[in-house]
Amino acid sequence: MKTCKLRRQTPIRIFCGCIAAVMLLVTLSRAAESRPLKRDLLPSEQTVIEIFKRHSPSVVSVANKAILRDFFSACLYEVPQGAGSGFVWDKEGHIISNFHVIYQASAVQVTLKDGTTYNASVVGVDPDHDIAVLKIDAPPDTLVPIITGTSSDLEVGQTVLAIGNPFGLDTSLSVGVVSALGRTIRTMTGRTIYDVIQTDAAINPGNSGGPLLDSAGRLIGMNTAIVTTSGSYAGVGFAVPVDIIRRMVPQLIRDGRVRRAGLGIQIMPDHILRNAGYTGVGVLRTLPNSAAAKAGIRGMQETRRRGEMGDVIIEADGQPVSNIDDFLAVMDRHEAGETVAVTVLRGKEKLTFNIVLQNVD
Repeated sequence: MKTCKLRRQTPIRIFCGCIAAVMLLVTLSRAAESRPLKRDLLPSEQTVIEIFKRHSPSVVSVANKAILRDFFSACLYEVPQGAGSGFVWDKEGHIISNFHVIYQASAVQVTLKDGTTYNASVVGVDPDHDIAVLKIDAPPDTLVPIITGTSSDLEVGQTVLAIGNPFGLDTSLSVGVVSALGRTIRTMTGRTIYDVIQTDAAINPGNSGGPLLDSAGRLIGMNTAIVTTSGSYAGVGFAVPVDIIRRMVPQLIRDGRVRRAGLGIQIMPDHILRNAGYTGVGVLRTLPNSAAAKAGIRGMQETRRRGEMGDVIIEADGQPVSNIDDFLAVMDRHEAGETVAVTVLRGKEKLTFNIVLQNVD
C-alpha cells in the first residue's frame, strides 16, 4: 500500500501565494467600490425603488384584439390591434385604462404583472375624458388596487413616476417631474380635457392608460398623450388628472356611462355668436322643465319674436366664459344637484341666476 507524503512548501511558493491573495483582495475591494451596496444609494433612489416595488403590481397590460374573417376560408381569427396599459382600481377586478386603447376592440385582454392573462369585459367608457373601465374575473388576492391621490394641489417641479408597457416592454418605469399644469388636450370626440398634467417622464406608445404617480406612490394622473414629431418620446407627455378619474369612474361602474351636470339648454355654435358680435355662450333655447327654464334663463327661440338675442352666458361659477369650451370646463367640475351661479348678458343688462344643476345626456 502506497503512502502519500506531504510536500514541503518552499519560501518562494509561500511568498507567491501571499502576493496572489493580496492582489485578489485588492481586486475585490475595487469591485466593491465600483458597485455600491444598496444601503449606500441616495435617499431619492431608495424612494423610487421602493415605490416601484410596492406599486408596480397594480399596473397591467391591456391588449386590443380584432376578430377578422379570412377572405378565402371564411374562418374567423383574432389579431392584435393595439396595446396599452392600465391599473387595478379595486378588488372586484375593475381595471382603468384609456378609451383610445380599447377603441374598436372585438376582444380585450388584461395581463397582470405575474403574467396571468384574463379576458376583460367593458363596463363603461367616457370618450370625452378618454377613460375606460374594464372588468376581469380574477381572484381578489391577486389584485393590488392603486392608491389614489389628488391633482388639484400639484406643483410644477414635483417628482413623478410613470409605469407602463412602452412598445410592449412590460412594467417599465420612467421618472420625471410635473412640467406644467392646466394644459388642455383634445380627445377622439373633439371634446377638450382641462387641467391636464404635463410631464417630462418618458411616455411612449404603450404607456397610454398607465398610472402617473407622485413621490409617495399615489395616483395623480393617467398617462394619455404625447407631443412628438416622430411618434415617440420627445419630452412632452400628458396625463388625465386623477380628480377627473375619481369623479367619472364610480359613475361608469354604477351606470356604465357618465351622467353629466348641466343647465338643460341648447347652445349656439361659437362662430354664430361671434358673427353676431358677442363673446360668451349663446343660449339657443331652454329645454322644457329644465333647471335653466325654472331659473328664468331665456333662449333665442323664446325671444326672437320680440327681436331679442336671447341670453348670453358670460360667467359661470365665478369663472369668465368666452366660448363653449370654457362653459363645459365649469360644468365638468360639478355634479347634478350642486348650485352654480350663472351670469348672463340680456341686452345691455347683466343678470345672475343661482341654478341647481341637473343630469344631462
